[in-house]
Amino acid sequence: MGNEPPKTLGHRLQKSRERVFVGRGTERALFRSALDGGDDTFSVLYLHGPGGVGKSALLRQLSDDARGAGRCVFEIDARTFSPTPPAFEAEAGAALTTQGAVLVVDTFERCQALEGWLRTRFLPRLPYDAVVVIASRLAPDLRWRADPDWNDTLRVITMQDLTAQDARSLMAVKGVPNFLQEDVYSFARGHPLALTLAAEVATRDTSDLGDWAPGPDVVETLLAQLVGEVPSQEHRRALEACALVEVTTVEVLSTVVGDRAQMLFEWLRSLPFIESGKRGLLPHDVVRDALTADLRWRDPAGFDSLHRRIHDRLLERIRTSTNSTVIDATRSLLFLYRDGSGVANYVTWSAEDVYEDDYEPQHRCAVLRLAAKADGPELATLVDFWLDRQPRGFHLQRHTETGEILGFCAWLRLEHPIPDEIALDPVVAAVWRHSEAHGPPRPGEHIAVSRFAVDPVANSRTSPVMDLIVVRALVEWLRATKVSWSYMVTSDQEFWRPQMEAIEHPQVAADLRIGARLYGLHAHDWRLRPVGPWLARLNTEVVFGRLPAAVQTTVLPRAEFDTAVRAALRDLDRENLLAANALCSTRLADGGAGLRMLLTEAVEALAEAPRGERQHRAVQATYLRRVPTQEAAAARLDLPFSTYRRHLVAGVAWVCDWLWERELTST
Repeated sequence: MGNEPPKTLGHRLQKSRERVFVGRGTERALFRSALDGGDDTFSVLYLHGPGGVGKSALLRQLSDDARGAGRCVFEIDARTFSPTPPAFEAEAGAALTTQGAVLVVDTFERCQALEGWLRTRFLPRLPYDAVVVIASRLAPDLRWRADPDWNDTLRVITMQDLTAQDARSLMAVKGVPNFLQEDVYSFARGHPLALTLAAEVATRDTSDLGDWAPGPDVVETLLAQLVGEVPSQEHRRALEACALVEVTTVEVLSTVVGDRAQMLFEWLRSLPFIESGKRGLLPHDVVRDALTADLRWRDPAGFDSLHRRIHDRLLERIRTSTNSTVIDATRSLLFLYRDGSGVANYVTWSAEDVYEDDYEPQHRCAVLRLAAKADGPELATLVDFWLDRQPRGFHLQRHTETGEILGFCAWLRLEHPIPDEIALDPVVAAVWRHSEAHGPPRPGEHIAVSRFAVDPVANSRTSPVMDLIVVRALVEWLRATKVSWSYMVTSDQEFWRPQMEAIEHPQVAADLRIGARLYGLHAHDWRLRPVGPWLARLNTEVVFGRLPAAVQTTVLPRAEFDTAVRAALRDLDRENLLAANALCSTRLADGGAGLRMLLTEAVEALAEAPRGERQHRAVQATYLRRVPTQEAAAARLDLPFSTYRRHLVAGVAWVCDWLWERELTST
């Protein structure tokens, strides 16, 4: 006992590190194999990954492991010396003369220019049994791999986030309360630095009220570590745009930075926290969320402007895309709403291995098998019926590699009630009952019904297949013309109801039985809330974090509409009665004063109509000049009462037609 050296603060720090260190079993095992030596092992371990992913923490643990194995460890940090060969050798030179040395180099990106010198001049001079660990934000130069001398001597590991299990272990070690762990993990995923920062804040939160979210100070610290300084405001703008969109392309960047898009795309591509995917560039999820949260908090107007510019460009692409490209364009738009209440819990964003394909007759047997597997023979019978009636409304979801049909959906176009369709399909019967009662399609309009959304594996819950079905629904809404209603059918009604309410498709039926299952029906009248205002409401939630209440308006059948116009003309000087008029529940007017102005405009327009002068005089004298009786109006116009009545009836009918046309075109 007396010969043991006294313990130091360093021992306590080591114990603390061991207590909070989780995961990285693969990396530590690989390092131990190098320490064990042998002719077939490696000598240099190169770790690379974005800031905050845990490189430095792993290096400290590997250093402790090496000391535990009896090795002499030399730790250097490239932040502490100038990036020159003499300075590097001054820091690490002792390893050149120490048998079994372990050289650990952190923050190597600060002296990355020395990589060639290190590879060819310094490392070959180390003892035969030396082990080197290098950590950098940047991947190693390709010349390491091209040099045959290093084929067996170098191992390269791309540092990944912690697994979900390891992340939860870290939160437990950090003392994050159980009721906050899900929120902390939702913010940080498995990113070690984000988890650590969030855990420090969460452990001080003793309340169990509402959802936890990191404050601006956590986001600022995280960005400083992950992103660091950027060269200019233009680079910052490109980075923020990259955070907003699902995948960044030169085309997307050109919307934000103009003709410098190509240069800034290459700059983004070089960043360690940016990944190059099949469709473009993707930032690390934690970086994406931190940049978005920071911009929304720091510059709400700037966030709004950037969001709208990208949103409008994507919307234009959707409306001009071919059928082969519209799904990708629409998915990109949907991603802008990823945190909205209608999207957040209903899209997995994991549909990279699934693609949409058009239905062809040779797919019929596969589609019917899926229908029967999902919901039984009764559903398969309905699918079979609609494949005969509207095959072009069907879309398939297929596996990218195998081509296997995994699911399908169908959008029906209904223009008028057809008895055998109503008799066979309870959903279509309910659609017509509801629309006839609340505003049937007007001439030239149709109803769009999302009739089938089938993924037997997911059983009516979220999945990559359902992701594409959700995207297809958005395509149908954004590209539709002359659509009166859209109807959505849900089988797991409780699960999907919050989404339907968020996207303004309230439930209108809940008891539609097909086989053993009850289905729900949800409806939206696009004449009352067209796509533009509908998107604007959803945008408000994205920008300001809250979803405004939906404005309730009404579509009146033509007969009721004309009755309301006649009543409004009679009550033109009684604003309280005008305010209660049924026309104020339509999109034509939002109050008595507005309705009076609209009626006056209609009457004045009558004067300019062909052969409308006499009709205008009759309507004006009766309703705008306010004579006590129609007989008095006829006398004032010096007309026989029968002639006056003929002009008045024709004039009022013209006003009704004019307002009805305004109602149709304004929606």
